[in-house]
Amino acid sequence: MNDSAAPNSTGDGRRGPDIVVVGAAARDLARDDARGWRLGGGVSYSALTTARLGLTTAALVGVDRLAAYAPELDLLREAGVDVQLVELDRGPVFENVDTPNGRIQLVFSRADPIAVANIPPAWRAARGWILAPIAGELGDEWATAMPDNALVGLGWQGLLRDLESSERVQRRPPGPSPLVARADLIGVSQDDVARDTDLADLWRHVKPGSTLVLTKGDRGGLLIQPTPDGQPSIRRYPAIPPARTADPTGAGDVFLAALLAARVEPRLIRGRAAAGYDALLAAAVASLVLEGHGLLGVPDRDAVRRRMAEARQPA
Repeated sequence: MNDSAAPNSTGDGRRGPDIVVVGAAARDLARDDARGWRLGGGVSYSALTTARLGLTTAALVGVDRLAAYAPELDLLREAGVDVQLVELDRGPVFENVDTPNGRIQLVFSRADPIAVANIPPAWRAARGWILAPIAGELGDEWATAMPDNALVGLGWQGLLRDLESSERVQRRPPGPSPLVARADLIGVSQDDVARDTDLADLWRHVKPGSTLVLTKGDRGGLLIQPTPDGQPSIRRYPAIPPARTADPTGAGDVFLAALLAARVEPRLIRGRAAAGYDALLAAAVASLVLEGHGLLGVPDRDAVRRRMAEARQPA
């Protein structure tokens, strides 16, 4: 990984962010935390990841009254993230329950919408954007909120959750969406869709030339690129085993964030995306986040370098 990143200047000569991350921060119920919860959500994990990889990062974070004072937000600020809070009457509150048959989620509060008008003008020229909805808080208007030439990543899981029908989060089938149609990089876990979902039911909603990332936990995953002729290009990538698994939360979010970071700033991987170093970088970050609790597991760049080097060594 290269230590430098190209500057991104605003029209008045000031340095603007390389990447803007948008979404609501979740309060994930946790019995081993004195508050009874930890701050999470794709916006938190993604912003901390790109900042620790060395990209200038800004985050528009929707928060409820309790989340607004969470010390985890200071982790983002200490990493250099320009954090702008949007106060919500309701913010998402989840409980993640791991079972032998996979993780189920319970929802105790949903999220109010985050309006496009909250974007600071100085951020609008950012080269990369990550839309990280967790509870449908980013409406269709976000599809046109970013520059046409910006690289846009989307965490699809936040659009695939039915939070209305019961306390247990139900899956929505994947379908067309202005956000999906705009995104250049879309991340979704196999756990976010029904087990019998056909690959074509996922990638047919993605525009040609974009990349759909289907993560499969310790089995690695797929990078799928639809083409105009209807025959997608599919590249498999292996997972990197963690030294231990303390908390699986956020692994998909950091994978997507690291993959987008490598596209916004190819010097992170010395331009070797064709050799698979983009997925290697992302897998290394995901491997390390599993080893810590919550946002404390998001690694710094030196730890990512070491994990990448270890993964490249022959067994």
